[in-house]
Amino acid sequence: MADTFTKTRADAPAGFFEAEAAGLAWLAAATEAGGAAVVGVLHTARGSIELERVRETAPTREHAAAFGAALVRTHSAGAAAFGSPPEGYAGPLFIGRRPLVTARQTRWGRFYARDRVLPFLAAAVAAGTVTAAEEQTVRAACARIEAGDFDDHEPPTRLHGDLWSGNVLWSERGAVLIDPAAHGGHRETDLAMLALFGCPHLEVVLAAYESAAAEEGEPLRALWRERVPLHQLHPLAVHAAGHGRHYGVALAEAAERTLALQVQGR
Repeated sequence: MADTFTKTRADAPAGFFEAEAAGLAWLAAATEAGGAAVVGVLHTARGSIELERVRETAPTREHAAAFGAALVRTHSAGAAAFGSPPEGYAGPLFIGRRPLVTARQTRWGRFYARDRVLPFLAAAVAAGTVTAAEEQTVRAACARIEAGDFDDHEPPTRLHGDLWSGNVLWSERGAVLIDPAAHGGHRETDLAMLALFGCPHLEVVLAAYESAAAEEGEPLRALWRERVPLHQLHPLAVHAAGHGRHYGVALAEAAERTLALQVQGR
């Protein structure tokens, strides 16, 4: 009998676990081409999802390097548009317990500001975790983003979408991804989220990613590390909406650093 793990949520909205299963399947499709390993789904119901159990071990530098290289191939599998859901899935999307807007944008900046930062900023302001002055700073950063100051020619990436360290499990076979908010986005957003909460052997992961991307003819654009605060606006806004005032402060600081970025060649 398979060793499994079942997640349940009695108040799960329609499509909650179905979205998780669709995201895992979409990411797993890239695994066949050398993409990152993804937890297996055995069964999905309205209030539950049954997953393969991942037996965790201590992360190693070797597994971290392999994960960084594999993540390149996951991203390279692509998406239909910025904000698009997993292929073949037409239901709602979520990040954590919060709804995530589905979009089909051809311009990343418009999608990112409108659909990934501003909705959660509004929720954070309503929750009292972002001050009026901080809100204006974030909105000013979003205005630059939406205007296209940071747009480039990169096509939509197949994003995990919630790639913080807790959603990367380490096993004897290496890193295994769980609990995605999968959608079409910019690959730098996944990398920035890995950095937000301290992924084990982060520099090994990033160095391997950078090297593999260059080898496959898809090098990261210059100054990508300087754009980390830009790509952390989304997860910080999500956390500010529901996890306390300190995330509101961090969100405003990331917005200030985004405003300090120069317009870069597209």
